[in-house]
Amino acid sequence: MIRILLCLLLLSGAARAADEEVVLGLSQKRVQITANFDGSEILIFGAVKREGPILEVPLDVIVTLSGPVRPVTVHRKSRRFGIWINTDTAEIDRAPSFYAVATSGPIDEVLTRTEDLRHSITIPRAVRSVGNEVADSQNFTDALIRIRERAGKYQVLENGVAFDQQTLFRTRVTLPANLSEGVFNTRIFLTREGQVVTKFDTVIDVRKVGLERWLYALAYDRPLVYGLLSLVIAIIAGWGASEAFRLLRR
Repeated sequence: MIRILLCLLLLSGAARAADEEVVLGLSQKRVQITANFDGSEILIFGAVKREGPILEVPLDVIVTLSGPVRPVTVHRKSRRFGIWINTDTAEIDRAPSFYAVATSGPIDEVLTRTEDLRHSITIPRAVRSVGNEVADSQNFTDALIRIRERAGKYQVLENGVAFDQQTLFRTRVTLPANLSEGVFNTRIFLTREGQVVTKFDTVIDVRKVGLERWLYALAYDRPLVYGLLSLVIAIIAGWGASEAFRLLRR
């Protein structure tokens, strides 16, 4: 009898958790990088859809926005004989080109370490480095995170999600000007007492357009033509500057 009651309680808890779902909206699902692109801002908003009443234990919201994931080589420079040279190198297996995590409260309170390990939510979990022969490989990972945080490419927005009446939520994420092209994955997690209740995934497409797109495609698809064109432009620019200087001296 006790076992039956325990099973019923577990099934009831699972049903209540499944009753809470995310309904999401985005201010824009496509970001266009043009020649004068100086950054953008994404408004991520949504609501918690419920089939039953609001539970006494409150929910929290975590939003992550991740750019294309690529391997990264990190060098350590040391001073040797009066000059700075690369002395050690570590390979980071996967690092998002951009990563932002916004929460409705302090991240240590809205997410447990176990759930972070399971879903790779925080920045250190999103950056993966394995198989390095360098003894202090973690220092290279930490250095990469610091560099990208200073550049605005990695962002931690604690208390950056406004969560109204346990139903409506919204947050803003600023995208830097030096944004990488590709698919940006957006994840929304609902957590209760640090445990993930449910999550929702969608994507934002970031693409170069106009002249930027043409130059990008030319450089990668026809590198010889791109090199010759760059040489011709450099010669014309040099000749034009020389002629302008000669006319000014007259």
